[in-house]
Amino acid sequence: MSNDLSPDQKRYLEGFMSGLQSARVARGLGPLGGAGGSGNAAPSGPDKEHAEAQAKTLAAGGKLVDQEKWKAAEHPFDAYARFKQQAGSGTYPKPEDNFRWRYHGLFYVAPAQDSYMCRLRIPNGILKAWQFAGVADIAERFGGGYSHVTTRANLQIREITAENAPLLLEGLADLGLTAKGSGADNIRNVTGSATAGIDPLELLDTRPHARAWHHHILNDRSLYGLPRKFNVAFDGAGSIATLEDTNDIGFQAIEIGEGALFEGQAVEPGIWYRLALGGITGHHDLARDTGIVVAPSDAVAVADAIVRVFIANGDRTNRNKARLKYVLDAWGFDKFLAAVEETLGRRLVRIDSTLVKPRPVYDRLAHIGVHPQLQPGLNWVGVALPVGKLTAQQMRTIAAISQACGDGDIRLTVWQNLLISGVPDAKVDDVVANLKAIGLSAETSILRAGLIACTGATGCKFAAAHTKEDALAIAAHCEPRITLDQPVNIHLTGCHHSCAQHYIGDLGLIGAKVPVNEEGDTVPGYDLLVGGGYGVDGGMARPFREKVRAEEAPALVEAILRIWQVHRAAPDESFVAFARRHEIAALQALVAETGEAA
Repeated sequence: MSNDLSPDQKRYLEGFMSGLQSARVARGLGPLGGAGGSGNAAPSGPDKEHAEAQAKTLAAGGKLVDQEKWKAAEHPFDAYARFKQQAGSGTYPKPEDNFRWRYHGLFYVAPAQDSYMCRLRIPNGILKAWQFAGVADIAERFGGGYSHVTTRANLQIREITAENAPLLLEGLADLGLTAKGSGADNIRNVTGSATAGIDPLELLDTRPHARAWHHHILNDRSLYGLPRKFNVAFDGAGSIATLEDTNDIGFQAIEIGEGALFEGQAVEPGIWYRLALGGITGHHDLARDTGIVVAPSDAVAVADAIVRVFIANGDRTNRNKARLKYVLDAWGFDKFLAAVEETLGRRLVRIDSTLVKPRPVYDRLAHIGVHPQLQPGLNWVGVALPVGKLTAQQMRTIAAISQACGDGDIRLTVWQNLLISGVPDAKVDDVVANLKAIGLSAETSILRAGLIACTGATGCKFAAAHTKEDALAIAAHCEPRITLDQPVNIHLTGCHHSCAQHYIGDLGLIGAKVPVNEEGDTVPGYDLLVGGGYGVDGGMARPFREKVRAEEAPALVEAILRIWQVHRAAPDESFVAFARRHEIAALQALVAETGEAA
């Protein structure tokens, strides 16, 4: 029994474990392995930290949410055989098993689609061309024949029947890929710089650190079953933003100059990671600088300690307050970081921010088009995807292009597109021509380059609007009417989960049910926000207009972009600077004057 537990908490824990044993017996399951088969034994296996945190919650008078009870009654990794039995009979899961199967990367998405969606794990968003082609084959054989690139530089496969779900998971394993822990209360796909190792701008190649953290998670069961999901990103300060400030942990590559001291000792100059914590844009927060710097080789240990403090102290009674942000809000950064240091057994390095050199500036269009690599004579080619969607045949052709004309890597980005890297100068035209032949391009409008959309109501039960379709409608409406000369990000998300991160868009649209009569009938639509940003422009977008019908959104977006072009203070004033320079009422008045949006 942990020395951190009081006698009362120990009694609660014993009773809690006894109740779990009874629940397992009632389900025809054996005793919990970590409890040694004894009805009142304390946990001693890899789930010990989680059971103790649950017991502490109960001892303090809290009531566990259903998901905590489901995790405790049967760990999802212990239930794979039962999952296969369900699949064999063509049975889709009830809520508790729908939650459990998400540990295996499967989401039952009814009523939007009577099928599973599978989300993979691809560290740093990079996979080999042969793996990419293999995923295409799997999507065609066991799913709907297409995939989506997500805002975590990942892939989703949809329209998977119950019978095909195990075959899909095991097919991914045959490719050296996995979906383990990509859903539910786990550490999600590990993101890193899309151009890691090939970018002339970058300070640090994030691939080894993202990969090390990925394998650390996969091989430690105690890192599954957190109070809620957890995001970690490594940004090497390259050309393409990783959006690490939207993560629970953001590691930001920085260069420290000469003269830095910590507790009287010199800090070695060079490349470090700055530690930022608490990003969760759906809850109106970006990760905040802690003042701590981490040696890249130490990032995994520091991340592990942070997660374990969260495991022990995250809220298990309220899903809306179960993210790291709320521990930080309740404790403050100093208390939280002291707990992390206690877990690590050592102090973390803090330095004066004035000794950190300015980071390179992102190129907001570097994820599209042809760009010279660090390696002379080689290029990466950013492929424009229609809001992240790829057919299986397009995937196979891209894989063939990468193998014939590139270095064999497919690099997914958080901007819902991909890069083909290692393309010699002499083969760039071949790549562009072959992309064109399958309906894709290395070129797109500035507007489409910044268009981000979640799955939407077509495939997600939470969404109030068809975001991908509406995003394309916005582009189709605006492109012939207005020409942009600066990057603008337009993010459409279907619900409060904010998978498309609408709060950091120059324009953000979140799905809403729009009333159309006094009887309470509704149609799909959006609430629209303006002036969000990330990185040096970090900040939450402000509400601009509520309850906009989906079919009215394109004209409203056009009107907002037009008033920016007409009324900006200088030709190079960005949209976010323009929006933040005005009060919302003033922006609304300018739009009303255009007469282009009702």
